Amino acid sequence: MPILFDNASSIACPDGELLDLASFAFEYMKMDAQAELSILAVDEVEMERLHVEWMGEPGPTDVLSFPIDELRPHQELKPDQVTLGDVVICPAVAGKQAESAGHSFEDEMYILLVHGILHLMGFDHVDEREEAEMFGLQRSIISAWEEKR
Repeated sequence: MPILFDNASSIACPDGELLDLASFAFEYMKMDAQAELSILAVDEVEMERLHVEWMGEPGPTDVLSFPIDELRPHQELKPDQVTLGDVVICPAVAGKQAESAGHSFEDEMYILLVHGILHLMGFDHVDEREEAEMFGLQRSIISAWEEKR
């Protein structure tokens, strides 16, 4: 599974761990091993631009997901479907959220990455039931990955 990480922000990120976690999340969710994912870390200015352009909301946000081929877990890829999509994370916002939540920057980055990947897989949190499912799955993936490490 080709997973790319590009840090276009000025904040050092746990690149290796993020790539490993993304790969683990794919396996955990039984995504086709050929599916592609791009992870991009951006500064607050770029994240705000994306947030305004794509969500119509002001200010930078923590994570945005851009699905491409609408791949789903347990789905066999068709020849024209290979890219799950892009997860864009803002490390500056992640750092602020980590401090507020009382955990490490790395833990916040892991949460945001898995959250973004789950959005690409079609999960959402628009109502209480969906939120419970998505956030529970997010915790399960990260816990299982941490146990494996």
